[in-house]
Amino acid sequence: MNRSKILVVEDDPDIAQLLAITIKKAGFEVNVSENGNEAVGLIRRHPPDLVILDLMLPGMDGFEICREIKREPRTAEVPVLILTARGEEIDRIIGLELGADDYVVKPFSPRELLLRVRAILRRSNQEYHPRSVFNKSGMQIDFEAHRLDIEGREIILTATEFKLLSELINNQGKVLNREQLLDRVWGYHFEGYARTVDTHIRRLRQKLLSCADWIETVRGVGYRFRN
Repeated sequence: MNRSKILVVEDDPDIAQLLAITIKKAGFEVNVSENGNEAVGLIRRHPPDLVILDLMLPGMDGFEICREIKREPRTAEVPVLILTARGEEIDRIIGLELGADDYVVKPFSPRELLLRVRAILRRSNQEYHPRSVFNKSGMQIDFEAHRLDIEGREIILTATEFKLLSELINNQGKVLNREQLLDRVWGYHFEGYARTVDTHIRRLRQKLLSCADWIETVRGVGYRFRN
């Protein structure tokens, strides 16, 4: 059985070592890069199964790296887990807007980190086909092929975005609150992480173009994919 390959991009040697040890003990393969430019080169040559990405890096910061990864078709679906300092909400929001799948704040719990890593990898490897194909006025989703087309144009989604859209569609007409979406899509629910759902919904709507308003906000409750 192939082990998932994880790239850690972190310039603090102590944190990088802690991450590497934690990830290896969990049974994953791990490489470490301490420089942004080097990391982008590694990702382009050998796309990993997951990137754990610090934001403050020499050469190229984490935001730029995330932008580069999501810009190129070959690496656009590589999941990204951002590491950021506690309390810097704007960093977390910007990272999620750029296409990161999740974030962990520093100082972090190795146990929580592994929970996030496993949840992201599970989403990436999961097959979504409670329905095989979904069609609605210009939108077509092939769940088995993990493909979304809007008016004949293929739209690239991250694994998390695809899972989020799938969950809404397969509960079409029902309101799902943020806690339900965190449990079903991210695989966990921690107090204070509901903002993650809002940011992903906003990014998903941007990608849905003319179909954006099919995801409705039910104020004070959650979100619904309308009939």
